[in-house]
Amino acid sequence: MKAIKQFFATDQQSWSLFLVRLALGIAILPHGMQKALGLFGGYGFTGTVGFFESMGMPFILATLVILAEFVGSIGLIAGIGTRFMAFALFIEMTGAMVLGGHIHNGFFMNWYKMPNTGEGYEYFILVLGIALAVLIGGSGKFSFDNLISKKLK
Repeated sequence: MKAIKQFFATDQQSWSLFLVRLALGIAILPHGMQKALGLFGGYGFTGTVGFFESMGMPFILATLVILAEFVGSIGLIAGIGTRFMAFALFIEMTGAMVLGGHIHNGFFMNWYKMPNTGEGYEYFILVLGIALAVLIGGSGKFSFDNLISKKLK
């Protein structure tokens, strides 16, 4: 029971945790919607899984990547299972940064769309930092985790 209480525990008055949780969820949700639903020019679930499989990624891992971005971002926005959702995104984005080749492209994003230059890892540093803050601190104000935490006390 102690582990469950700790999982949902947070500074229930923290505006900063609320804001970074919301920012992370909002920033990742469109990416998840591309992969899961085919919105915003994405390929949808089947197309995304097919693409990942063509790169050698197993079906189950491709599915977990899609779920981390889609369900994880919704969970963050709602503040439910916040630490788990932040952890899932941290793992998924670390994999995308390292295995997706961004490390080899240098630090900076390709803002000017230079040919033969991929995206760097600066975006990932921001996402990983925010995910860690939420993972450590919890959901902050206005979350379902707060309601659950209060019921568990």
